[in-house]
Amino acid sequence: MSSASPASPPVARAYAAMVIANIALAFGPWLVRLADTSSIASAFWRLALACPLLFAMTRLARQPIPRLSWGMIGTIAVGGLFFAADLGAWHVGIHHTKLANATLFGNLASFLLPAFALIATRSLPDRVQALALLLAVIGTALLLGRSYQLDSRYLTGDLLCILAGIFYTGYIIALSKARGMLQPMPVLLISTMAGVLPLLLFAWIDGGPILPHDWTPLLLLAIGSQVVGQGLMVYAIGHLPPLVIGIGLLIQPFIAALIGSVRYGEMLGILDLAGGLAICAALVLVRAGSTGQQTPEKLKEQP
Repeated sequence: MSSASPASPPVARAYAAMVIANIALAFGPWLVRLADTSSIASAFWRLALACPLLFAMTRLARQPIPRLSWGMIGTIAVGGLFFAADLGAWHVGIHHTKLANATLFGNLASFLLPAFALIATRSLPDRVQALALLLAVIGTALLLGRSYQLDSRYLTGDLLCILAGIFYTGYIIALSKARGMLQPMPVLLISTMAGVLPLLLFAWIDGGPILPHDWTPLLLLAIGSQVVGQGLMVYAIGHLPPLVIGIGLLIQPFIAALIGSVRYGEMLGILDLAGGLAICAALVLVRAGSTGQQTPEKLKEQP
């Protein structure tokens, strides 16, 4: 009893952190729609407004940023470009598909990363990995087919969100080289800072409005998604097994679907539910088969 007692408070806090993180992240797509800037500009402000808060949190957590080599700086810069492309594509896609679909496809990196690892190591998937990949393909096909039947705009949005998941996979692969040198909060801070300037450039090229008239949605997006959502998810991953984190992901599409149905009349059909459940099952299976170590691959569930 005495040996289990000290571990109970951190685990209990981690469960609470996981739930709050997923709830905060689920509201992100809705806040993107509420922002009166362009889609890409909202992604820029999400990161830019979060940077001072994340810097303060890094100092309070006493997790200093070590001196980085030029090679590490270049790696982080490449990762920043991928991160910016990820958020840019995802924020544009949010405006052209259902909130639930955007949330589901935003988490594609969870099984794209294991797939990339299998290809890189030239190894065959085990039964769990093969089943997860099969479910992911089936679920994605069902959702894309349903989107095409309902409205071609949904299909465009779904494809953009899938592209965002691919970009995010590239971001994680680039940033994973820094995982041995950096603690969780510096990783979150540096990855956020690395995406600011590219997103500002993308927003300027896009030509849409950059400065908002109403700062409220952008402030809530920066605090809710980038600071609270990301920060609490980093904490929870360090204390909970992968299966629990994977099941916790189911909170996001459920809340996003609820918001979409209430605010935008985005009702889900049988095929939508079947496709969504297949993708959620794939996410859980992939998480269950991972090692449980705290690596940059697990720092964020998107966007």
